[in-house]
Amino acid sequence: MSDRYQGFVSSPIGKMLAKNLGLPSPTPLERYAEGAPLVRGTVLVGGDGRLTVQLPGVLDDLGVNSTTEPADDETYKALVFDATGITETTGLVALQEFFSPLMRRLDTCPRVVVLGTTPESVEGSERVAQRALEGFTRSLGKEIGRGGTVQLVYVSPGAEAAIASTLAFLLSPKSAYVSGQVVRIGAHGEQEAAPVPDWTRPLEGKVALVTGASRGIGEQIARVLHRDGAKVVGVDVPQAASELQALMRELDGDHLSLDITAKDAPQRIAHHLKTGHGGVDIVVHNAGITRDRKLANMAEDRWASVIGVNLTAPERITRALLDEAVIGDNGRIIGVASIAGIAGNVGQTNYAASKAGVIGLVESLADDVDRGITINAVAPGFIITAMTAAVPFATREVGQRLNAMSQGGLPVDVAEAIAWFASPGSTAVNGNVVRVCGQMMLGA
Repeated sequence: MSDRYQGFVSSPIGKMLAKNLGLPSPTPLERYAEGAPLVRGTVLVGGDGRLTVQLPGVLDDLGVNSTTEPADDETYKALVFDATGITETTGLVALQEFFSPLMRRLDTCPRVVVLGTTPESVEGSERVAQRALEGFTRSLGKEIGRGGTVQLVYVSPGAEAAIASTLAFLLSPKSAYVSGQVVRIGAHGEQEAAPVPDWTRPLEGKVALVTGASRGIGEQIARVLHRDGAKVVGVDVPQAASELQALMRELDGDHLSLDITAKDAPQRIAHHLKTGHGGVDIVVHNAGITRDRKLANMAEDRWASVIGVNLTAPERITRALLDEAVIGDNGRIIGVASIAGIAGNVGQTNYAASKAGVIGLVESLADDVDRGITINAVAPGFIITAMTAAVPFATREVGQRLNAMSQGGLPVDVAEAIAWFASPGSTAVNGNVVRVCGQMMLGA
């Protein structure tokens, strides 16, 4: 689905009208193409903390060109600032000293990553200063412009060697529609990362289960996981069997047609994965439905069906796969929540409750999973799909523009974030909920 408004304001007359009327003029976002380098350009590294010395080596291992010495005549594709050395509030001036001279020297669609220390792991003024980083990065994300993104990564003490997969995602075009987010590394259990022999195919040899895989966001999740080397097992309702089978044939995957709300669905899925694949490494709970009505007009069946598909089924399937040890060591559980589950939405009390519940599932299991298994979730904002194309024009336009990038995201944006969580290098990335919403102006 194309963004007609973005196409219009890219035309000569559209540019003129947007400028004269003060209309948003969204920058076309750069997205990752298979085989492309992670970063096209130079990354400038600054700051003085416990990560500073190792950062150039980490970036070099990722094939990223970096420097610690700014040049007067050079533009930069990304800035990485190590703020872990800021131990008191007066030290926050280092942010201004580093970033202010550089903001006009950034390339189109730039990336900014600030690295901090998890506030809960320190005390006193250091905790105050580290918590202040969230306000800085979220505000900078709303003013950087030109398709840029800004993120904060809290690295717990002891997790310094586990930052590569997160930097690979946040510095690359894979994170095109992710901005203003706070990621915690090493905050729940594991603080090390499994080796990734090939960063172009990090999921080589892995088995990935994707529910709701036949179309839309689910289809893109399946495609991206396949691109990264995974064997995909797609699940969808029997009514979508033909589309599911065609996609899985194309991806050399496997399929299972069933209703995930059925009483025996968790056991059937577990049996299929054990007998056909020896288990599973990645579980993506993508299947979801909407049955919108204001609560005063909400019938019980509309409520129950949304809760059943979006929340109860993922919880039951997850617990069955864990109880039966179907998920292998260093496995991944990934839920698809929604910005509606964070900020709420008129006419979606059932949907918002279900998606907030997905976040609750992450929170409830993050400290309980073991053997290197992680659980995280993505929370999409306005993603352009066939479903959103049916939304009334005015509502759709507001939904697409009310974020720092003034545009809707694409299904692949959600898929790329899921692939980052799925990476074996993301073992220390656990218990996170990352919004894929272009940094919505409200509720995010």
